[in-house]
Amino acid sequence: MDTDLSTMLSDATGGHRISETDALRLFGTRDRDVWKITAAADEKRENVVGNAVTYVRNQNINVTNLCINACGFCGFSKKPGDEGIYFHNRQIIEEKARLAKSRGVSEICTVSGLHPAFTAQSYIDTYRWISEAAPGVHLHASNPMEVAYAAQKSQMTTKEVLSQMKAAGLSSMCGTAAEILVQSVREKICPQKISTEEWVRIIREAHHLDIPTTATIMYGHCESDNDRVRHLAILRQIQDETRGFTEFVPLSFIHMNTPIFRNGQARAGATGREDILMVAIARLFLDNFKNIQVSWVKEGIKMAQLGLIAGANDLGGTMFEESISKGAGATNTDYLDPAEMQRVAEDLGRTLCRRTTLYQRA
Repeated sequence: MDTDLSTMLSDATGGHRISETDALRLFGTRDRDVWKITAAADEKRENVVGNAVTYVRNQNINVTNLCINACGFCGFSKKPGDEGIYFHNRQIIEEKARLAKSRGVSEICTVSGLHPAFTAQSYIDTYRWISEAAPGVHLHASNPMEVAYAAQKSQMTTKEVLSQMKAAGLSSMCGTAAEILVQSVREKICPQKISTEEWVRIIREAHHLDIPTTATIMYGHCESDNDRVRHLAILRQIQDETRGFTEFVPLSFIHMNTPIFRNGQARAGATGREDILMVAIARLFLDNFKNIQVSWVKEGIKMAQLGLIAGANDLGGTMFEESISKGAGATNTDYLDPAEMQRVAEDLGRTLCRRTTLYQRA
């Protein structure tokens, strides 16, 4: 390892902020120095959050897979006339919420397709139904795209939509629909989605309304290392201003059933090196984030375990009924037993701890 890299990693583990130029250099690492980077990130993880591996007991409720958008990376959404369309009514939503509560979950997560008939009231009603059917369960729902869509359909401001969602039971918001926060990339992979600027604005609005959110990146398709770094820098700047992000969740592109892969616009997902480096660089660069989650749904449990010694401290949720990654071609996404999480954590000499959505011990 050369002196410059050694100094950079020492500075990062010592609490000094690394630059975008530094992060770009780290993303380009292709030799055994990858392990030096992950070791530094793991050291920083231990300094920041200790040795616990956390998880949340949660369940997904996807209300509909019918969507007006045609994102190139999505294998989940359906168009009118497609086979396999579903749209759950109030009765089914309430049944799923009651089932979730009976399973002892502390979180229900719901994000769906942008149904052509949805208005702001559709989201508000859904959140109220879930909250009433599963009292005491944290509702983690929506994202900036859904908020913008609801506002547009109902001639409301996004701030008004967020306020009414919160009143209906929304406790925290998903930081999805971020994909890559670089407009030129968004125009290739999701041209119908909100702009980078609008995503950032809605996230800030949520934070200012005391609605915490997650932060995500979806990588491994057609973005460059520069794009990844710019994305992380935007998240770090927002967190400097609001402190409203609860966690950072890297989402590795699942390519198999997606239009941009099938038409040759995207490659076949990230490599293992890229997955490991994304976690490690996030830990080193996002110095104002306490929690880094590794997605067993996207990467599988073995790569997720490696992420836990590359800077991550959280395994995400038990899930129950995952649909979006499955639609893109991922397998074994429906449920991860905490006993398996415990096996993975103990194999690393770490302790598994159940948490709430907001990272309190459950």
